[in-house]
Amino acid sequence: MSIDRMEPLVPIEALDTLAAGLDHPEGICVTPDGTVYVSGEAGQVYRLVDGGAVQVATTGGWTLGLAADGAGRIYACDPVRQAILRWTPETDAIDVVSHGADDAAFVTPNWGAFGPDGNFYVSDSGRWKQRDGRILVIRPDGRTEPWTDASVDFPNGLAISPDARELWVLESTPGRLVRFPIRPDGSAGAREVLVELPGTVPDGIAFASDGSVVIACYRPDAVLRWRHDLGVQILAHDPEGTALAAPTNCVFHGSQLDRIAVPNIGRWHVTGFRVDGLVGTPLFYPTVDHPAR
Repeated sequence: MSIDRMEPLVPIEALDTLAAGLDHPEGICVTPDGTVYVSGEAGQVYRLVDGGAVQVATTGGWTLGLAADGAGRIYACDPVRQAILRWTPETDAIDVVSHGADDAAFVTPNWGAFGPDGNFYVSDSGRWKQRDGRILVIRPDGRTEPWTDASVDFPNGLAISPDARELWVLESTPGRLVRFPIRPDGSAGAREVLVELPGTVPDGIAFASDGSVVIACYRPDAVLRWRHDLGVQILAHDPEGTALAAPTNCVFHGSQLDRIAVPNIGRWHVTGFRVDGLVGTPLFYPTVDHPAR
């Protein structure tokens, strides 16, 4: 697959800057009230405001993936602290939710996503090209368990399917999209490869209402769309790495979920754009109280 030979649906001049001055932003999430939060490479958590961003917290490590629960609390994957941390806006407290399972401590916790039942699925990417990645799950009672060892090639961004029956995972090296059924007992079904993405380092994923997924790529500087019947499309691509610069993750936001926001770890800003007819699916926001540790 050669992205350079494919025409993007969104031209570079149609890409907006939603916020600037962030410290190499990577993770991004949207709370139930529509607020967008972004992470930084020195542990920052930023809240996007009109035309900019304000830092609201720091883990003291390095924040990668972010997720929100039904109470608007932010869960951060921190590979420096090798933990999942939770920031509570009302108290400004940052609590450790998990360091991993008793027999499977986190190595590189990278991205997390909630299911409707409060289970929080986390990709532990492992070490680059060492094929030691895995997926863990934090149960609503706070127990962390290994979920599957079948995704070893740097599992990265992940998302629960809109029907809550599957977990879709991007594996970064080599680039591919896979999925796992979520069995009725909560265990993982067999891994299935949906599409190979050669020549890319896919990072973040978001579901659209038409059954497609949006995929942000660390390399090249592009945001893709994939659907079974459409194959791979290029939504946006910046060969100069300026408007898009190592885009790492993506979310749909706005009152109609028709805007896409993409943080750029290669620079200091969040990029925004829309694609006619492309609308996101609502995320799951369970109200859970994973015990702090």
